[in-house]
Amino acid sequence: MRWAAALIVALLIGLFARPASAADGVELRQLSTHRTEDGMELSFSTFFDLPRAAADAVMNGVPIYFVAEASVFRQRWYWRDNRVAHQTRSWRLSRQPLTSKFVVNTGGLNQSYETLAEALASLRGVTGWHIADTRELEGDGSYYMEFSYKLDISQLPRLIDLGTAQGFGLSIERSLALMPDFSVRSIIQ
Repeated sequence: MRWAAALIVALLIGLFARPASAADGVELRQLSTHRTEDGMELSFSTFFDLPRAAADAVMNGVPIYFVAEASVFRQRWYWRDNRVAHQTRSWRLSRQPLTSKFVVNTGGLNQSYETLAEALASLRGVTGWHIADTRELEGDGSYYMEFSYKLDISQLPRLIDLGTAQGFGLSIERSLALMPDFSVRSIIQ
């Protein structure tokens, strides 16, 4: 029971050690799509520094979750735009206390890393993520994609989620027009 009290104190110190105005962001370094025989694939690369509160939580055994979402819309002049495809991918980052290794879980796949930096590098991007089927992209019209990547504070334990979960702000959103071949120009910042 003492370890639980120590964990609570450590998490609360991590939450309030940093002012709310010092929120860390995500830099989107690359985002591209291309059409395949099966539909459309998305590749992206991000860079961010894990906020101190989130890093402290992971070091104390609290898992954190990252979520990427991609939606493809067909524009319509006569009604609201039609969402033709929507995909979500999530990652769970945790630390194993017995081995002191960091584990990234994507779906049913677990990968262990020696350091937090190595674990973060593995979840900063995706290559060849299938986001739409060919049948969903048929038809005339112009399309656009909405993309987001964030640290999902809704999955944090209620102990940490104190209102706005200060110190856990990490997200980026983009809306991009798709060309007729369903590609976007690669974003490099």
